[in-house]
Amino acid sequence: MAGKCCSLHGHGSNKGCVSSVPIFNHLEPEQLQDVMQVVQSVSYKRGEILFHAGDESDSLYIVNSGQVKIYRLSDLGREQLVRLLYPGDFTGELALFKATVLENFAETVEDSQICIIKRDDLQRLLVKYPTISLKVLNEFANRLATSEKQSASFVSEKVETRIALYLIEQLDKVGSNVIELPMSKKDLASFLGTTPETLSRRLTEFETNGMIEQNGQRQIKIIDEALLLEV
Repeated sequence: MAGKCCSLHGHGSNKGCVSSVPIFNHLEPEQLQDVMQVVQSVSYKRGEILFHAGDESDSLYIVNSGQVKIYRLSDLGREQLVRLLYPGDFTGELALFKATVLENFAETVEDSQICIIKRDDLQRLLVKYPTISLKVLNEFANRLATSEKQSASFVSEKVETRIALYLIEQLDKVGSNVIELPMSKKDLASFLGTTPETLSRRLTEFETNGMIEQNGQRQIKIIDEALLLEV
């Protein structure tokens, strides 16, 4: 665990973390209390590193508040965003099963409260409450599907198509023609496998062609979804 400015909190800070995360929120109150006893709550400032690639995976990290980005570095040192974690999300789940070396970095995007559970405690909880394992496997399946979809997109689709499809995907989530990007454009470019400059150019082209309207750094209004689908 890293984070030069992090600070610890007592069990009272853990209730929201444990009760909100999907792998625990199905447990009974007394079972949740059992989980809370082994949770360490840690505060991180924006830009702090929870763990580095190459560190031993020995803990589960749950986001209680704030936002964390998971990324890897290419051979050229270029950052590739893997996913963003929001309250209730978690990472480090391989620690549930065995000691392994982490391949990614985890960094806070904003001031965050993180709940940490060590491997030995996790394994004891899995034996005691097997339903937790099923929840974790379900999360594994979801992440694998997302990863495969992203990899296929990088290989088969042009940058502008990836951007257009991402915007449409966000549109489906909000049910409105105005979307708020869940990450900075720099991180979005990394997530979509392109550069911030290319992303900016393509969004400007979309706007010029009457497909979208950009308002500020993150808000985008979809003007013509049919045209976006044709990109």
